[in-house]
Amino acid sequence: MKIISYNVNGLRSALSKGLLDWVKQADPDVLCLQEIKAGREPLDVSGFENLGYYAYLHPAEKPGYSGVATFTKQKPNAVAIGCGVADYDSEGRVLRLDFDDCSVLNVYMPSGTSSAERQSFKVAWLHFFRHYVAELKASVPPLIIGGDYNCCQTDIDLHNPKANQNSPGFTPEERRWFADFLQDGFTDSFRHQHGEATGHYSWWTFRAGARKRNVGWRLDHLLVDDALKPRIADAGLLPDAVHSDHCPAWVEL
Repeated sequence: MKIISYNVNGLRSALSKGLLDWVKQADPDVLCLQEIKAGREPLDVSGFENLGYYAYLHPAEKPGYSGVATFTKQKPNAVAIGCGVADYDSEGRVLRLDFDDCSVLNVYMPSGTSSAERQSFKVAWLHFFRHYVAELKASVPPLIIGGDYNCCQTDIDLHNPKANQNSPGFTPEERRWFADFLQDGFTDSFRHQHGEATGHYSWWTFRAGARKRNVGWRLDHLLVDDALKPRIADAGLLPDAVHSDHCPAWVEL
């Protein structure tokens, strides 16, 4: 089972840059997209369906903003759109698909970079999400949580940690949250395969040629329930995919 998570920074934009051809070649069993940015007109997902995928979307109410979509070759046993909290569901943050032996949770976490108010919103979301997942673990198959977390875990997950100790995405509170979340019973599939390797990022600002210079952050993660840890066959990032300011993360079970 191959799962890919990819913040496409606008699905229509990514499709115009050859996303479907890339998906056909990458051939994931489950594809989790974030920041699909649906407009007032419904997104056309027929191209994915023509490749053999079932399509499930959770767009934000605000046009051109946020939203997640999951595409799967195997029809899920159940689909849960949203998390039941209006402030989060209006922004299209969560989409879960349950299969026989695992559940794939697609998440797009708030960034917090636009204002102090949004950073406070993000921190509240993080604490909510931890409790939400703890409750899910008791009732659904083991979780694989893929998405744009908008958080780095440790110094080796961004190019310039010293200058960003208090930047959204790497604040002390966010780092503590990530450590606690992993302690709740999750394995970072990338670190499981690559140890303490440095220089591996999934997001680069469009400014100052950051991607070419590999001045980035590893914000996109596939966390795997520890019950599934023995099944992790491989995992990594795909920086050569250039449909977005992010690149895909992937795990194979």
